[in-house]
Amino acid sequence: MDLLRRTLVQSTVASFTPPLILPRAARAGTYPSRPVRLISGFAPGGPMDIVARLLSGWLAARLGQPVIVENRPGAGGNLGTEAVVRAPPDGHTLLICGPVNTINGALYRQLPFDFARDIAPVAGLVRVPLVMVVHPSVPVATVPDFIAHARSRSHPLAMASAGNGTPQHVSGELFKMMAGIDLLHVPYRGSAPALTDLLGGQAVQVMFDAVPSVVAHIRGGALRALAVTTTTRSDALAGTPVLAEFLPGYEASTWYGVGAPQGTPAAVVERLNRETNTGLADPGLAAQFANLGATPMPGTPADLGRLIAEETEKWGRVVRAAGVRVD
Repeated sequence: MDLLRRTLVQSTVASFTPPLILPRAARAGTYPSRPVRLISGFAPGGPMDIVARLLSGWLAARLGQPVIVENRPGAGGNLGTEAVVRAPPDGHTLLICGPVNTINGALYRQLPFDFARDIAPVAGLVRVPLVMVVHPSVPVATVPDFIAHARSRSHPLAMASAGNGTPQHVSGELFKMMAGIDLLHVPYRGSAPALTDLLGGQAVQVMFDAVPSVVAHIRGGALRALAVTTTTRSDALAGTPVLAEFLPGYEASTWYGVGAPQGTPAAVVERLNRETNTGLADPGLAAQFANLGATPMPGTPADLGRLIAEETEKWGRVVRAAGVRVD
């Protein structure tokens, strides 16, 4: 059983609270007055879903109402985001958001919402580094080796990703731009099939993926880690350098936060932010996030809003420069 599946089972068991034993909603004027929906735009079992379930257990205990994770996969997370945008702005429908939300505005030609305008930032959760990995058959041990090898070839190496416009894809595109090399992008329908081909070493040779997805393969020698994409090293891969040591200014990561429909009362946003930050400081919950290789990202709603603005600008430039589109 891999790390993600094991963590999902543990977190689901730990966070499940039968709704019947929770206190009934207050009659008027209090929040929350009924169960809260926490919407994830991706299928169960993935990193976003696991983060959502860890948070839901904590919030349910603090809010005194069930917090139900609802998966709305499809259209690169856009179906889930639209469901929250269209929900009443009362704090009873929340969104687990991440870099995909800041990428999609440039990636899709037409969206029925503007993420930065229509979703109110509530709280940051955690940041998870990606790691650049290659199949052991690729004759490189470092990032400079890889760049030199890529430049020496008459045909480009193939770079796998979890799909067009995913964080894995745009992180690789940013690397290509900053390193001045060409890689052939091969999109898959998710990280798992991409990893299957990378482990085979035939169709693709390199990938940028979240640390939890590949750490077991790295430790087992099936993949070689060249660098992590955050500006600091990962505790899960302590001996692996950061890409910025070789490409100054490079930074990419998967991060997660909580959003709500724009217009949600400030008092509700402040309550959710306070309870979330308290959870990030709790040793038990922090340890569960650490099992994912995640670093807590506490702060104010304004802090998350600034991150969203920065990521939207950054990944918009990369998507446009790479010519990536999804119609």
